[in-house]
Parts: sequence; structure tokens; C-alpha cells
Amino acid sequence: MADVLDPTPYDALLLLSFGGPEGPDEVVPFLENVTRGRNIPTERLKEVGEHYFLFGGVSPINDQNRALLAALRKDFADHGLNLPVYWGNRNWAPYLTDTLRDMVRDGRRRILVLATSAYASYSGCRQYRENLADALATLRAEGLEPPKVDKLRHYFNHPGFVEPMTDGVIESLADLPEDVRDGAHIAFCTHSIPVSAADTSGPVEGHGDGGAYVRQHLDVARLIADAVRERTGVDHPWQLVYQSRSGAPHIPWLEPDICDHLEERHAAGVPAVVMAPIGFVSDHMEVVYDLDTEARAKADELGLPVRRSATVGADPRFVAAVRDLILERAAVERGEQVTPCALGTLGPSHHLCPVGCCPAREPRPAAAGADSPYA
Repeated sequence: MADVLDPTPYDALLLLSFGGPEGPDEVVPFLENVTRGRNIPTERLKEVGEHYFLFGGVSPINDQNRALLAALRKDFADHGLNLPVYWGNRNWAPYLTDTLRDMVRDGRRRILVLATSAYASYSGCRQYRENLADALATLRAEGLEPPKVDKLRHYFNHPGFVEPMTDGVIESLADLPEDVRDGAHIAFCTHSIPVSAADTSGPVEGHGDGGAYVRQHLDVARLIADAVRERTGVDHPWQLVYQSRSGAPHIPWLEPDICDHLEERHAAGVPAVVMAPIGFVSDHMEVVYDLDTEARAKADELGLPVRRSATVGADPRFVAAVRDLILERAAVERGEQVTPCALGTLGPSHHLCPVGCCPAREPRPAAAGADSPYA
């Protein structure tokens, strides 16, 4: 599809993300935005606030979205794709409703949305759709005619998402001391969510046993592990692990936690671990705190060599994947036959979420793949 650069019927792309504070004075208001309507213990909010203050009260996510925004605009211009790109957040400026209002005033009538979450779950997909619906309802109440908005499909198994992460794992393995490199384990990390939310993620027919959320992560992990074996000649053991859990202790969340996993691997005599954050699009707060700060401190305590591989961020291959997804969806909307690009065993995701897909569960989990109050 690289030679097909017609975005018709779409006239704009919206980069939709979670948002984050950009200074100490913004931390508390930001957390209040994120937790509105939820029963999050005050102690937990104070704890999370301290995570941000370790980094000057600034979440990396907004600068990373600015970098992705610039990369998308440049890629589109370089390839002759005439599609303006806007940016809006769920919980901090630029707010989603404000951005959609600007888009309407600019005459945009058919909008594609790229959410910075690659996998199926309530908080990683349906909640974004609910936020979009609420924002469009606000515009309608203001007397504006809302545009038609479509969300791009899940891209967890697109080569442009998988291949940069594979390179990151291989580079991290190469950075380990030679005497522990071949015995290193790979911990594929993603956001923990309540088991009930995982079990009901994706279409109804696939609910149970972690649902689409776990299956999709496992498929990506296998793809990367297989590619690492093919390119290095070493078959590294691996496991899918979780981070950033929150909520009442009696509510089951996906396990094992990355810090517990590091303790278990060390006790089992594993010489080193590479932490691969496959559940995250960029190095935002949940990566730089939960992995680079908390998990690394645990590894240092254990004397266990660890490396953390890169997320895709604004990697040119990921940017090209977004362009491919746009052209794919545009062709589908025009009624053309297309062959969606996807690796692994699960195939390409649906364009339209089916009824019953990723229903809300209480307590609502944090957004997988974006900054959250549970970072």
C-alpha cells in the first residue's frame, strides 16, 4: 500500500493520548482529573505524586507526543500524504474536547484517531471511544456540528510496532556483560489490569483466561523472542510480566509483578534479565519510574544485572506503520479490497469494535500504554 496515498474520505488525523503534568504545580490537578469519579485512596495519590516530583513534576509523555506529532507530519509530507495531524489528551492540555473544537472550526469533517495504546482493553480502547463520544456530545451542545470520528485498529502486531522493539531487545542483550548475556531471561512488561477487565477484553467470543489483552501481549512476546533467537542464535527464556498495579488488595490483578519476577529469577539462578516494555508506546512515567527507577532498584538490591529495552516512540518504522494503517482504513471505507499488515498468529484486529467488546468493570483500570495515576 506504500504507493497508495489517498486518505479519502478522511481529512485529518487526531493523535489521542493520556496527557501528563509539565510542572510541579500541575501534578495534583492532573491526578484529580485522572481520578475523577473513582474511589482512589488519598495515600495512593500522594504516592503517585511523589513519582512525578522525582522528575521535577514533569511527565515525559507530552514531549514524546510532540516528537511523534512532528515525525508524523514530516513523514506525511515526505510521502505526499495530505492529511493534517492534530493532538489531544484525555486528562491534560491540550484537552481532547478543545482539539476537536479546533478541528471542527478548521472544517474537518471526517477524522481518524490514533490512540497511544496498542492493545485491547477497556482502558486501552473503549475508554478512549467513550472520551471521544463525550467530547463530541459537548460540541453538539455548544451548537457545533460534530465530525464523524473513526479510531484506527489495534496495531500491536504491525511490523512497524514489533520490529523496533525486537531491535531494542537485541541491543539490550548486547549491552549485558558477555559472561551473563547468553543466560539472560527476557521479561516482557506491560500494565497490569484487574483480572476481570483482562478476561472481558476484546470480542465476547474470546472472553476468559485473560481475554484479548493477554493473548495479544503473548503473541507479541513470542514474535520478539523468536526473532531474537533467529538473529542471535540464542534461545532466551521469557515470560510476560506486569507492572503498575493499583486498587484494593482483595481485587485480583494480572501477575506476576516485575519486581517479584526479578526476585524469583534471581532466586532461580538466572544471571541477568532484559526488561522489554512491549505494552507501552513510549518511555513515559510508567516506564521511567516503574522500570527504570523501581525495578532497577530491586535489581541493584539483588545484584542482578538488568537492562531495559526501548519502546517504539517516534521510530520511523512506527511512523510508517501509522501511515500504512491510515491508508488501509481509508481504502476499507472506500469499499476497496485490502490486505491488512499483521504478524503473528492472531491476524489483524477489527476496524469496528463489536458489541460487548471490552466492557467497563469497576474499579476502572489505568490506561494500558499511557501515563496514569498508577505509575
